[in-house]
Amino acid sequence: MVTLLIGKKGAGKTKKLIALANEAVAASSGNVVVIEKGAKLTYDVTHKARLIDTEQYNISGYDMLYGFISGICAGNYDVTDILVDSTFKIAPEAISGLESFTKKLQDLSETTSTNIVVLVSADEADIPESINAVCQTV
Repeated sequence: MVTLLIGKKGAGKTKKLIALANEAVAASSGNVVVIEKGAKLTYDVTHKARLIDTEQYNISGYDMLYGFISGICAGNYDVTDILVDSTFKIAPEAISGLESFTKKLQDLSETTSTNIVVLVSADEADIPESINAVCQTV
């Protein structure tokens, strides 16, 4: 399942993401991965989750991010949850590429039985209706 955390800047999305990551670690029998741009969540997310800084791997854009997430799933069969912070900072295409990205993630999520949470800094009214049909929004 793909879940979108949607809200404008300053709405508390990152705090929700941190809480979801820590809850996932407590409930998971596998691995939880948190992807972020910059190393700002190091002390907020439990050490049992794997934190990955996209800047270390020069990830930019939806295609690279999707490939990276796919690689995580392919490399570890026991990844149960992947959470992505600052999506629009990683993928500057922002809303324009979000629809195809979420469709690919939904297919990947179903294939690998992985829960994927993506943080989106935008107004809910700006999100295309077709994305809401594919993803759960919070």
